[in-house]
Amino acid sequence: MTPINRRSFVKKSGAAAGITLAAAAIPGSVSCSSPSDHIRVGLIGCKNMGFADLKAFIEEENVSCIALCDIDKHILEDRATEIEKLTKKRPQLFTDFRKLLEIKEIDAVIIGTPDHWHAVMMIMALEAGKHVYVEKPMGHSIEECITMVKVAARFPKQVVQVGMWQRSCKHWLDASDYVRSGKLGEVNLVKAWIYKGMGDPVPAQPDSEAPDYVDYNMWLGPAPLRIFNKNRFHYDFRWFWDYAGGAMTDWGVHLLDFAVYGMNAGYPTAISPGGGCYLNAGVIETPDIQQAIYSYPKHTMIWECGLIPRMGPYGMGHGVSFTGTKGTLIVSRNGWQVTSEVSNKEKKKYIEDIPNQPSIGGLKEHVQNFINGIRKGEKQHASVEVGAQTAIISEMGNIAYRTGKLLHWDCSTMTFKEDEANKLTKLTYRDPWKLPVS
Repeated sequence: MTPINRRSFVKKSGAAAGITLAAAAIPGSVSCSSPSDHIRVGLIGCKNMGFADLKAFIEEENVSCIALCDIDKHILEDRATEIEKLTKKRPQLFTDFRKLLEIKEIDAVIIGTPDHWHAVMMIMALEAGKHVYVEKPMGHSIEECITMVKVAARFPKQVVQVGMWQRSCKHWLDASDYVRSGKLGEVNLVKAWIYKGMGDPVPAQPDSEAPDYVDYNMWLGPAPLRIFNKNRFHYDFRWFWDYAGGAMTDWGVHLLDFAVYGMNAGYPTAISPGGGCYLNAGVIETPDIQQAIYSYPKHTMIWECGLIPRMGPYGMGHGVSFTGTKGTLIVSRNGWQVTSEVSNKEKKKYIEDIPNQPSIGGLKEHVQNFINGIRKGEKQHASVEVGAQTAIISEMGNIAYRTGKLLHWDCSTMTFKEDEANKLTKLTYRDPWKLPVS
């Protein structure tokens, strides 16, 4: 399948939404022109991956942090102190991201918030004239992803990179090249998996008042109004449908990305579900054991995850495998390797085994790619098109799980053939937040 680009994606998604969109060019001119140009960044969402992203940014030449935003004042102060130690300069602090976006001096914004905020913040940042580095999954619904690509097309001079940093890891790309070379023979089975090894079940927590140092209403944003519960906050937000999609959209976005990329596969034709919430039933909403089987014309892709078991296929906690008629390639963040099948007739291996090839690259290279996009117009490794496709495929698996049905996808309209499933492709935003539709 031809790789999707912003123009074709917008055209298809516009048809799905019943709107007509003007085609836009890929970014050609940018605000900076050389490494000597100073890039000033602001971070929204400071606790975990957002702050890891920021530290990678300020390690680069002529990049500085001038503002931080978080709804938790304790985290905000801790991160500001750390940045001051690293850079000898204290950033401006905000609890309302809109105030950060008003700072004209900010060139680029990092969005490291929970998933349910990504679409609104990315769109508002683009409208404020900023380049955007948004964490994965790019969007929290299929509709959001389609809209985000459409909006990005309106701002061709602004760079958008999704935090799928494996796209900047050479060994993942090398492994994919090997799969595409045909040396494995005909590949009919692809697996992607994550076993997080969390140990004990998530403990139940009583509802309570939000801490006085937290702006809980702003944390909820477009999500439904709920009584504060510690289990729905900070890291554990990812186990609740209001804010995220469980392990499927946490790790699945990284791993399914290369399960699809290695096969040059695009969207599946059908998705069937499996799994459930067993050890954490009644405490979290997303499954703690999940499977999704994605059907393609010439191969099957299987997603598998668990929050409790520690080992998945091949004794590995995470990975992607491609099984062909001549051998199997296995790739993870630790490297990639090939094991050959043995010919029944000739009693010898079809191809040479390849020992583990070490991992190369990561977050640093991904951030450099984004910065080079601003300074030099370099093509982004994880563009909005890449981020949208992978997030949508992950959402498909979750929607199959939530409906409990075999689903069929129509790529020409970017919709399911089942009405029940299509209802789950959209979110109902809480006032006053709105998702642009045109």
